[in-house]
Amino acid sequence: MFRTLPDLSGDNVRITLDGMQVEARSGEPLAAVLLRTPPFTARTSTVSGAPRAPYCLMGACFDCLTVVDGVPSRRACMVIVQDGMQVERQHSRRSGKP
Repeated sequence: MFRTLPDLSGDNVRITLDGMQVEARSGEPLAAVLLRTPPFTARTSTVSGAPRAPYCLMGACFDCLTVVDGVPSRRACMVIVQDGMQVERQHSRRSGKP
């Protein structure tokens, strides 16, 4: 879906995304990493459990909520990747109500 441009400057860093090592560019937003790493989502909806992906990329919509270094509900578009960062896609629990 998305990929990094080959001429971008910056060092590569490694983060762990859902238990898998992923390369990222130092200084890029976590949302960019999510958009190019299958399944291209950040979380599931609290109402229906539907997958949600980064949308506005400026911190307004909350569709890119992730768990970063054990802290839930971090907006991936507002988090800059750092070497060794531990990231999980945030899976919401359904209450069983329609």
